[in-house]
Amino acid sequence: MVKRILISLIIIISISIPLSILKISTENNYHSNNQFAFLTINKINLKEELYPIESEENTIEKHVSILKESIYPDNENSIMILAAHSGIGKIAYFQELDKLEINDEVILNYKNNKYTYKVKDIWEEKKTGYINFNKEKNKQLILTTCSPNKDGYQLIINCIIKESN
Repeated sequence: MVKRILISLIIIISISIPLSILKISTENNYHSNNQFAFLTINKINLKEELYPIESEENTIEKHVSILKESIYPDNENSIMILAAHSGIGKIAYFQELDKLEINDEVILNYKNNKYTYKVKDIWEEKKTGYINFNKEKNKQLILTTCSPNKDGYQLIINCIIKESN
C-alpha cells in the first residue's frame, strides 16, 4: 500500500513540473531502449539519435541510418557509414551536409565514448547503389546523402578520427 501511494505521488509530482523548465541533454540521455548512439555536427546544428543496425528504427525513412556494412567505432578498424535524406522535410537530417568543409568536426557518442572525427575529403559521385571510398588506417566515418546540386548523384563526406592533443 505504501509503495502504491509513493509511486502515485511521484507520478503526480512529475506531471506537475512544467516541461519548459526541464533541461534534457539529448547527447547524454538517450530516449529509448533501442537507441545507443548520438551524432552531433555542430556546424549544421545536427543532433540526432542513432539506432543499432538491426533495429527497426535504423531506417532512412525515420532517422539517420547506419548502413549494414558499418563496423562500430569500438572496433580497431571501425568504419561507420551513415546515410540520411537531404532536401526538405522532417526527416531531411542531412539537408545542410553540403556546408561541411575539410577539417570540420563530427562527433559520434557511442556506448558512453566520444569519438571526434574531422572531415578529410568531400566528393560527389553518380548513384549506383554503392559508395566508392578508400579505407583509412584509422577509424573512419562516412556520411552520405543525395547531392543538392546534381540529380542522380550522391554527396559523400569522408571523416577520420581526430588525433588527441
